[in-house]
Amino acid sequence: MDLSSLSSPLDGLRSGRFLIVGYLPTAAAAIFVLVLVWSGAPLWLRHGDHLSFTAAWKVAKGLAAGEIVLLTVVVTLIAAVLVPLQLAMMRVLEGGWPVALGSGLSRWWQLKRKSSLAKKAVLPQERDKLTDEVVQKAGRYGALLRRRYPLPDHVVRATALGNALAAMEDTAGRNYGLDAVVAWPRLYPLLGDKIRAVVDDRRDMLDSAARMAVTAALTTVAALVLLCDAGLWWLLALVPAVLAVVSYVAAVAAAIAYGEAVGSAFDLHRFDLLNALKLRLPKSPEAERLQNEALCAMWRQGVPMKQNYEQDKAAA
Repeated sequence: MDLSSLSSPLDGLRSGRFLIVGYLPTAAAAIFVLVLVWSGAPLWLRHGDHLSFTAAWKVAKGLAAGEIVLLTVVVTLIAAVLVPLQLAMMRVLEGGWPVALGSGLSRWWQLKRKSSLAKKAVLPQERDKLTDEVVQKAGRYGALLRRRYPLPDHVVRATALGNALAAMEDTAGRNYGLDAVVAWPRLYPLLGDKIRAVVDDRRDMLDSAARMAVTAALTTVAALVLLCDAGLWWLLALVPAVLAVVSYVAAVAAAIAYGEAVGSAFDLHRFDLLNALKLRLPKSPEAERLQNEALCAMWRQGVPMKQNYEQDKAAA
């Protein structure tokens, strides 16, 4: 389990989220494929010698209202059916499948990139080299390292997106002794409206970019099949391919932003969690860490927690 799996499946059917995460990527892919088909692809099936986008335009203009409604309904149904597969798509982009990806060359490359960032974040030992510029540069690399990679090497994943999410799980709440993976489902319902709006918005951005990346990649495969005998027209497949790459880069940036929002939620609302559990508020940072570690051990492993409940002042 990780934080990318903690949203409700029904969240995907919220109107605004469904539009940007589910419907728009599906509609864009459907329009691209239909234009190729209406233009004459695949040529071997139509017995043609070239594509005609004029023909595609004529077909599009000649669609009756009923046909347009039918296409809209079909695209909506496909987008709705794919909602439960959002988590599986995220798993693929995180490097969790296929398994070989997680232990092969891709993970080695991610470890190498992490090591390179860690070296750049180290300050030089010589005092005469500790200029403001050098310190600021090391600080930027250190911040980038914390946002993009988890601290333990064994947690490093095979993709940049997977590592950005793993960094969030590793760092959010850690300073307070909280394990984000087990604490977040309990903290999220207690968030205030403002911070919840920020968290939800950044989660929607992440899922939208990830869905677009997967959809564009699949559209690229479909375009290559349709254009395999169309000469240089196969270059049209580069359009969804470039979109897939750009969307993946956007998904990584969105994951970093989502991680910052989750971290802020722990900073601002961790005591609300203790109040909701009717536990005494700690009197020092050390006591807070010990108490939170005991809580997370109970949630994660079922270890009983020895803690008295906070007495109701009215009852007292």
